[in-house]
Amino acid sequence: MDYWKRKGVKKIKKLSTVDWIVLILVIIGGLNWGLIGVFDFDLVASIFGDMSALSRIVYDLVGLSAVYLLFVVKGLAKKG
Repeated sequence: MDYWKRKGVKKIKKLSTVDWIVLILVIIGGLNWGLIGVFDFDLVASIFGDMSALSRIVYDLVGLSAVYLLFVVKGLAKKG
């Protein structure tokens, strides 16, 4: 018998491609905010330019990813 089944843990759904992209974007956003808070260094702005069109797209994607995760976590909480 599988270890996790003995412990009563339900099978975990594998992440889709969208889930992986969202997860990576939220991690990038969190690390960027950590760099801003600790070192006053904006990595996204230094790579793509301060508030350039590309940096704004990255910021928008990170924000949309966070909203997506809010709904995913809310759905998981209802299932459990």
